[in-house]
Amino acid sequence: MGFDAIILAGGAAIRMGGRDKAELEVGGRRLLDVALAAIEGARRIVVVGPRRTAPREVLWTREEPPGGGPVAAVAAGLEEVRSSTVAILAVDLPFAQPDSVATLLEAARGQPDGAIAIDADGRDQPLLAVYAVDAIRAALTRVEDPAGASMRNLIHGLEVARIGLGPASFDCDTWDQLAAARKATE
Repeated sequence: MGFDAIILAGGAAIRMGGRDKAELEVGGRRLLDVALAAIEGARRIVVVGPRRTAPREVLWTREEPPGGGPVAAVAAGLEEVRSSTVAILAVDLPFAQPDSVATLLEAARGQPDGAIAIDADGRDQPLLAVYAVDAIRAALTRVEDPAGASMRNLIHGLEVARIGLGPASFDCDTWDQLAAARKATE
C-alpha cells in the first residue's frame, strides 16, 4: 500500500523545559532519525516543525501558529500529502520501527478510516497511526480551531483498528520517560 507520512516535530515539550525532542538521542540515535527510519516506505515525507538536518529528503512545513499543537500540525502536514493513506508519527517515539508502521498499514486495510496504536494501558496513541486521508481531512472540518485542539477529539468517531504495538507506542513526554527509554537501549 503506497502511503505518505507526517512526522510531528514542532511541539513545545513543556514537560521537558522546551527542549527540542527531535534532537534528543536514545540508543545513540536522534529521535527525528528514529521516526524517519520508521516510515521508510513512505512516498512523500512531511516533517512539521523547525528545519533541521535530515538523513533523507523531506518536506518541511510549520503549523499555524507555530506551537499550535498536534491537530494544527496534522492540518499543516496534510497540505503536502498526495497519497490516499498517511502515516502520522510523533517525533518522541524512540522504539517506533518500520514493522510498527507496516503492522498499522496492514490493519488499516480492513477499516474505513485507518489504524492507531494503543499503549500498554490500552489508551489510544493517535500520533502513531495510519489514516485514510479523506477521513482525517473530514475530521479536521469538524474542528473549529486546530490550534490547541485535541487529537483524541479529532479522531473521535473515526472507524479505526486499535493495535497493540508493545514498546513502539512508548513516548517520551518527560525526562523520566526519556531516561527509561535510554536505559532500555543500554
